[in-house]
Amino acid sequence: MAQKVVRCGIKKESGFLYFIDKDGDVARAKMARGGKKRKKKAAKKKKVTKKRKTTRKKVTKKRATKRRKR
Repeated sequence: MAQKVVRCGIKKESGFLYFIDKDGDVARAKMARGGKKRKKKAAKKKKVTKKRKTTRKKVTKKRATKRRKR
């Protein structure tokens, strides 16, 4: 459990997160809020290159040979 050590008289503003930084000072950062959409960047045009058609090798199945009864 945390324990209050010193009362410093900081007025908290809504939308900010207050914490003690590595130097021991009280610092604040704006809270991240979910659900906000960002603007889309302009789409870059890609070069269109023709693709060569690859030829597939024909797969041949081995036929089962019938054994002769002697």
